[in-house]
Amino acid sequence: MDYKIGNRVRGTVTGIQPYGVFVALDEDTQGLVHISELKHGFIKEIEEVVKIGDEVDVIVMDIDEYSRKISLSMRGMHRPKYHPFSNKKKNPRYGRRTGIEFESIRKQLPLWINEALREIEKDE
Repeated sequence: MDYKIGNRVRGTVTGIQPYGVFVALDEDTQGLVHISELKHGFIKEIEEVVKIGDEVDVIVMDIDEYSRKISLSMRGMHRPKYHPFSNKKKNPRYGRRTGIEFESIRKQLPLWINEALREIEKDE
C-alpha cells in the first residue's frame, strides 16, 4: 500500500525500544511511533501503554522522502483531556472567564500616567 501523510491506519506492534514503538502497517512496511507520540501526558514505561502484538490505530505524521522511513502517532488519534498550556490542577477549563481580567492594569494606569508627566516636567 502507498501511504500518505495524514492517513489513519491500523497496525501491529512488532518491537519496543526505550525511544518508541515499531508498528508493522503491512508485510513490507513498518513505522515508528516515538515515545512522545504514544499518548498525551507522561509515560513512565512504554509497556504500560502497548505490548508486542497489540493492534493499534495510528496516523502517518511524516515520510522521509529519501529513506522512506515513516513516523507515526497514536497520540494524534485522540483529543487531550485538557488544554496543553493550562494548569490542569488550578484551571482545568482553559480559557474560562475568571472575572479578573485587566482590573489591576486599569487601577495602575492613572498612577503611571501621572508619574510619567512628573518625569517630563522635571526634564523641562
